[in-house]
Amino acid sequence: MQFSILPIKNTLDPVLHAKIDNKTKPLGALGQLERLALQVGRIQQSLTPKFSQPHLLVFAGDHGAAKAGVSAFPQDVTWQMVENFLVGGAAINVFARQNGLALKVIDAGVAHDFGERDRLIDASIGHGTRNYIDEPAMSSADCAAALIKGANIARDLADEGCNVVGFGEMGIGNTASAALITHALTGSPLIDCIGRGTGLDDAGLARKRELLTQAVSRASLAADADAMTVLAEFGGFEIVMMAGAMLGAAERGMLLLIDGFIVTAALLAASRIDPRIRGYCIFCHRSAEPGHQAQLHALKAEPLLDLGLRLGEGTGAALA
Repeated sequence: MQFSILPIKNTLDPVLHAKIDNKTKPLGALGQLERLALQVGRIQQSLTPKFSQPHLLVFAGDHGAAKAGVSAFPQDVTWQMVENFLVGGAAINVFARQNGLALKVIDAGVAHDFGERDRLIDASIGHGTRNYIDEPAMSSADCAAALIKGANIARDLADEGCNVVGFGEMGIGNTASAALITHALTGSPLIDCIGRGTGLDDAGLARKRELLTQAVSRASLAADADAMTVLAEFGGFEIVMMAGAMLGAAERGMLLLIDGFIVTAALLAASRIDPRIRGYCIFCHRSAEPGHQAQLHALKAEPLLDLGLRLGEGTGAALA
């Protein structure tokens, strides 16, 4: 699948550096903020970059493996949390309001029918994925459809004047999916990619590790399996659609605010489809999920914040 992402230009670097350095401060004294300013200037090719109509997109989807016990919560919590987003009652709603971010929720494949709702984009591929412990999570056709729908959502935002977009997610069981994707795309040991998710106790964590080991054995993927194969085997519709939205946003020159573990799993896949996406990404925070370290290492990324967050929803992106 082809995307037309332009490489980041550094032709303005001399004047960008001069503008950053000629502030009343010691050289480099603002640390990561100076590197951030340089990156934004490069992306927008401007000495006076501006954020226009910033959005936070929360992609929601259900996972068949959730019913097998990979999460501490039942699958119904996914649609219940989407309802909470739509009425403005979740943490991400508060952070988005505080920081001037328009919030949109995307039904990528929740096992629920919401009907037409304000702030909801119906892009559903189906009522959740299949159980990847026993079979591939989705067909290659559904995987491609989710990617394309995601790209088109980002392109539509760009057409409306948005040039910065944050990514969040909701899906019971999606830390398990992200762990499998991370293991497959980085080669990190599976056990290092698996965390407690929504708060598993020791017995629940052991069960999660056992089930994900079964999933890896069942899929028997080659070490060099391509991103779309990995996503079809282990992904959620929300993760695939988010990867597509990232690619579509980068294609249109937008700034991408990358949240934590699940969002970075989507970016790992997107970066395998087109590595040029990396230059458009701001890594917002370091997740408390252990697998996030493997992702950040693979992407050579240093996040802005380290607050011990593991809520998801795009909260780290909104805070950054």
